[in-house]
Amino acid sequence: MRKAEPRQLSLAIADSPSGSGIAELTDASERRSMLLHKARSRKTSGSATGAADTSQLLEEVASEANLATALLNVVRNKGAPGRDGQTVDMAEAKATSIIGRLRRELLNGKYRAGDVRRVWLPKAGGGRRGLGIPNIVDRVVQQAVLQVLEPIFEPVFHDSSHGFRPKRGAHTAIAEASKYLKEGYQTIVDLDLASFFDRVHHQRLLARIAQRVKDQRIITLINLMLKAAVVMPDGTRVAPQEGTPQGGPLSPLLSNIVLDELDRELARRRLRFVRYADDSNIFVRSERAGQRVMSSIRDFLERRMRLQVNEEKSGMRTPNEVHFLGFRFRCPKGEGGDVVVLLSRKAEQRLRAKVREMTPPTWGRSIASCIADVSRYLVGWMSHYRLCSPDAVQMLGVIDAHIRRRIRAIIVCQRKRPRFLFRHLISKGVSRKAAAGCAYCGKGRWAKSNRPGMTRAYPPAWFAGRLASLKTVWGELNHPPASAQLSLGF
Repeated sequence: MRKAEPRQLSLAIADSPSGSGIAELTDASERRSMLLHKARSRKTSGSATGAADTSQLLEEVASEANLATALLNVVRNKGAPGRDGQTVDMAEAKATSIIGRLRRELLNGKYRAGDVRRVWLPKAGGGRRGLGIPNIVDRVVQQAVLQVLEPIFEPVFHDSSHGFRPKRGAHTAIAEASKYLKEGYQTIVDLDLASFFDRVHHQRLLARIAQRVKDQRIITLINLMLKAAVVMPDGTRVAPQEGTPQGGPLSPLLSNIVLDELDRELARRRLRFVRYADDSNIFVRSERAGQRVMSSIRDFLERRMRLQVNEEKSGMRTPNEVHFLGFRFRCPKGEGGDVVVLLSRKAEQRLRAKVREMTPPTWGRSIASCIADVSRYLVGWMSHYRLCSPDAVQMLGVIDAHIRRRIRAIIVCQRKRPRFLFRHLISKGVSRKAAAGCAYCGKGRWAKSNRPGMTRAYPPAWFAGRLASLKTVWGELNHPPASAQLSLGF
């Protein structure tokens, strides 16, 4: 057990007036303790954030406590290195110099955001999504700005906005959508914005921030972040004229500030809607009303907000057709009746595709390692989709059976020859007749994976203690079912 004296000494040094106020520590646990100590000092000392006077916010952004809290949050979130190659561990080891340098540069106006590294990730529905990865020190500055601005903007955001907000998320979004469906608003206008993060108009965004932030230095700082050069994978350096790159801590707040204008317009028209980031669903009673709303909101987005609607992915949907945060709905016609939250067809297809990717027939390692990898993914996946109603459990059982069969197919492949598979099945206690019927059936690995010999050697009971089951995990996460507990909570 670590003695108390070294930690107390480090905290005493951290509070000393010399230097940046943060001790140069070589031990990782002591550095983390120091950052936690400084983060607590920000909470206990109080702040001006959220007050009427927002003309001196830069001093709060650049305060030692706020920067220490920001660095701690960036370290906790991990993430890939930026353009300069610095990792979060390297940044944590240099906490003293980083916080001191950033504090000085922010206050004297010499801070300049470094280049942003562009990476491309495939979208589930096709195409690519561009992420902008800032350097670690730039992430710290973004996080520091976020910690000061979020309490200012959070109270004025609309209640129907649920993405990237404290105490909100998919559960509150699905709860509100279910409420509108139960009230009889069962035609859904599904709005998808084309390349939203790449099309954000800088001056419009800064003007909206300036409505609530009077410190012009903060506006200038955010403008520097928006104008940071983007380095493409081929090394090309691009100066962005519009857009806010996904990947930085500040991007979600900036997107909510932009789209709050849309929220206010929908509310002004007394429309019922749910928005999660750039994914918006508007609930109306009829198809004719949906057509009118789609036409008028498209004009508002394109002419007023200078954003583009993705015509291919937008349109009117029934509750059963919609794909909202990976869910679809089943509900009786008209008002009243229970709304059932189900896994969307796209979400099911994506899960099966991911399982297929994780269980290739040419798996070269042990079955135990394959099962461990798949189990970790399924538990994380289910933590989001636990919102499904009990009616969805049957489908989860079907997917569980499919996953077990995928793993049996790998076992078949690893035995290479029929005689090796035959001997293996015998060793697992399968009768010679059933083992021969599987090993020598003349079929491929997929057919053999479902033959009686394989299902007797590897029944569901064999997987129960090894492979995570979606049905079981859903049951563990739902006491009572999460869908029955859905509430807006605000």
